[in-house]
Amino acid sequence: MTFLVPPDAYARFMGRFAVPLGLEFADFAGIAPGQRVLDVGCGPGALTTELVRRVGADHVAAIDPSPPFVAGLHERLPDVDVVTGTAEHLPHPDREFDATVAQLVVHFMSDPAGGLREMARVTRPDGVAAACVWDHDGGRSPLSTVWEVARELDPGAIAEDGLPGARAGHLEELAAAAGWSDVVSGVLTVTVPSASFEEWWEPYTFGVGPLGEYVRSLDDTARARLRDRCAERLGPAPFSITASAWAVRGRP
Repeated sequence: MTFLVPPDAYARFMGRFAVPLGLEFADFAGIAPGQRVLDVGCGPGALTTELVRRVGADHVAAIDPSPPFVAGLHERLPDVDVVTGTAEHLPHPDREFDATVAQLVVHFMSDPAGGLREMARVTRPDGVAAACVWDHDGGRSPLSTVWEVARELDPGAIAEDGLPGARAGHLEELAAAAGWSDVVSGVLTVTVPSASFEEWWEPYTFGVGPLGEYVRSLDDTARARLRDRCAERLGPAPFSITASAWAVRGRP
């Protein structure tokens, strides 16, 4: 799937939801001053920015497999220790962090339980590991409207509801498989306004992630049909989209 895109493209596609989610998620994970924190799958830095605000750049490390995202984050937050890499092979010593967090990442890990196990490895015994994933299966993702309409028009469209962690209880199962203890689950909800339909729709044409790849794969006629049907579903602007994510936290 495509995340080798400019940071601004991702920010307009998902950052508009990921930034407010980051505030909720950091609260859920208990991020507080004095902690050293690792942001796993940091992307362009929606959550990283909130972590820096809470604990300071010199207490934050970050990692992402997308070189454009890493370069953009390094330019924007030069004092954060950000590197290119994957959750399944974190290049950090054992027990280095007070908190290790992964926002909207588990469903894109090649080995989700392995990635969560690595998060536990680099977290101190009295620390916390936490992850969250949009509720794609329950239709509460920011992308649910587009995927629902896409499936109405194209029953063969493969949406994101089957991805790891995207259904009720699956994050808990993965955390247990990774050896996390004292696991606590929750639901994080954000509401994001759109001033116009085009403001909401255009980012889905940038080719970001599975949905962006799908929209780009359509011919002009099919893409216009999808766009028009979404406009009918949403009604006149301005409007707001409410989205919810499954979340878990635990001890290594």
